[in-house]
Amino acid sequence: AVDAVVNAANVHLQHGGGVPAALVRAGGTSIQEESDRWVAEHGPLSPGVAAVTGAGRLPARFVIHVAGPVFGPGQDNAGLLDGAVHAALDAAAAAGCRTVALPAISAGIYGYPPAEAARVIAAACAAWALTHPGVLEEIRLVGYDPAGEAAFANGLPKD
Repeated sequence: AVDAVVNAANVHLQHGGGVPAALVRAGGTSIQEESDRWVAEHGPLSPGVAAVTGAGRLPARFVIHVAGPVFGPGQDNAGLLDGAVHAALDAAAAAGCRTVALPAISAGIYGYPPAEAARVIAAACAAWALTHPGVLEEIRLVGYDPAGEAAFANGLPKD
């Protein structure tokens, strides 16, 4: 149970596979319905922007949707992923959340190498927490499997 779950979304907030589909299966169709309304009002999700919806039946109050980068040459993959993480944490703080669960954004079908994505995400969370002391009590990094959990653990700053 957390106040907010971060969804590794696509820009149209269509939750058909991966983490997004699992959230809708567990939380109910209200998550997709609210997402559709958000896109109708605001347009597709832009890099560095978070959309906040209710969490349906999930043990959370909110789902915070961010679209990480599709990994590729010639772009600032790490900067874009860092921006997605900061947008998610900023949105959680603005919604009054104290606890957040965050997955390996972009490390699935978006092709970001999982260990590198975990390193960028963990570093972004640590940096955000340092610049926002006491705002969030817990940022829980959630790996899909033991390898994902290990990648997050290895990606945390050693200081």
